[in-house]
Amino acid sequence: MKKNKWKLFFFILLGLNIALLVFLTTLIYAPADHQAYEPNEINESGYAPFSIGANKQDLNQVINHYLESEGLTGTIDYQIFLNDDVELIGSLPVFSQEIEMKLAFEPTALENGDIVLEKKEMSVGQLQLPAAYVMKFVRDHYDLPEWVEIVPEEERIYVALTDMELKSDVKVKVDEFDLENDDIRLSLLVPVR
Repeated sequence: MKKNKWKLFFFILLGLNIALLVFLTTLIYAPADHQAYEPNEINESGYAPFSIGANKQDLNQVINHYLESEGLTGTIDYQIFLNDDVELIGSLPVFSQEIEMKLAFEPTALENGDIVLEKKEMSVGQLQLPAAYVMKFVRDHYDLPEWVEIVPEEERIYVALTDMELKSDVKVKVDEFDLENDDIRLSLLVPVR
C-alpha cells in the first residue's frame, strides 16, 4: 500500500509539472491582443512647415536624451541606436539573470510622416526565442512612448511621430529616413492659428 501511495504522488507531481509546462508554452506562443494601426493624417493647412536635415549621430543623441528625460528607461534600461538599421539594445530577465538583447529593424517612412520598423534581426544572448515573444515582452515590460506601437504578430513597430506631443502643438513628420546614406529629413509643423 505504501509503495502505491508514493507512485500516486509521483504521477500527480508529474502531471502538475506537465500541466504547468503546457500552460507556460501556451502563454508564450499565444497571439497578443492587437489593434490595427491606423495612421494619423495631419491637416497641414493650419501649420507652417520647417524642413530640418539631421544625421544619425545627432539623432541618436536626441532620441536617447528624450528617453532619459521622459523617464522611459527606468525599470528596464534600454537604448535606441541608429546605424544602418534602427537598433534597440536592452536586457531580458530570464530566471533572475539579465540577458543582453539586441533587436534590429529596417525603417520605412510612411506617406503621413510616421515610420514603420520591420524586424530584421534579433539576438537574445545565446537563446533562440521566437521574435514575436521577445517583441511582446518588450511591449509589455519596457516603458515606451505612447506613440510607439509594437505589433509582435507582424514583427513590426509603428512610430507615430505625428502623434508625439510637443510644446506649443508643434508636430513632427518624417520626409526621408535613409539610414544607409545618412539622409534624414524631417518637417516641423508649427501652428499658425
